[in-house]
Amino acid sequence: MNAEADSHRKRRDRLNQETKRFAETRDQLNSEVKKLLQEANQFKEKRDELNTKVKEEKGRRDVLTKEYNQLKAQLDQVKRSRISTSDEVSLSKLKKELKGLEFKQQTTVLEPDKERALVERMSHIRNHIREKEKEMEGNSEIRELVVKVREAKRLMDESHHRVNELADLAQKEHDQMIDRFSRSDRIRKEADAAQENFVASKVKADEEHRTHIELIHYVHDLDKIILALKQRRRSMDSRSGKVQTPQMSGPAAGKMEAERIYEKFKKGDKISTEDLMLLQKYGFL
Repeated sequence: MNAEADSHRKRRDRLNQETKRFAETRDQLNSEVKKLLQEANQFKEKRDELNTKVKEEKGRRDVLTKEYNQLKAQLDQVKRSRISTSDEVSLSKLKKELKGLEFKQQTTVLEPDKERALVERMSHIRNHIREKEKEMEGNSEIRELVVKVREAKRLMDESHHRVNELADLAQKEHDQMIDRFSRSDRIRKEADAAQENFVASKVKADEEHRTHIELIHYVHDLDKIILALKQRRRSMDSRSGKVQTPQMSGPAAGKMEAERIYEKFKKGDKISTEDLMLLQKYGFL
């Protein structure tokens, strides 16, 4: 009986060690999840701040674009009023021709002579366009508007670049946030599995502990009963003047008999006082 109790104690101790390892693994994984969630929230805050700046800069860009379009329309109107229709048509045709030649150069494979002639024609048209525009800018009103249009376009382009730059930074913070949330979800599942193993192992350890304690108490109770029986027998023998000794043919036979009685005992069959004392003698209790 003591051996059985000790066996349950050993199983309980082994399960307690496993339970401790599962708890340590769970706590470590939960700590990683907590850290990842903190990082994810930090990236989220940065992303939200950048998105706010993107929204603000888009509003600024819209205002600048509107100002540019208004100035450009004003410049075009002044140009039309200050230059002849033929010059305006001529300049428009030159720009259109230049654009067509540039496209041809980029998309067509030409012989060296034709390539050289194309480049010369493009250079001639550019010079002609610059001359025409210079003539137009000779007008003080046009010159002033050209400066304003160029400055408005520069500010508009800068704002547009800033919008794209902020949007790219916000996207990077968003990607980092998603990465941390994904990793935390994966590790949380591992922590949940460790928690399930912890609970299962603890239940088994508690059951082994309960059985061990029950057997210890049972052995102690049997020891008390056997002690009481021994004292009662000695008292009876003392009064009768007789000393009874169990009759056994030898240690081997006694142990075999003890094993047989122990099997009966485990099945719940009733055994006598002599049987209890025999079980104790051969270490079954």
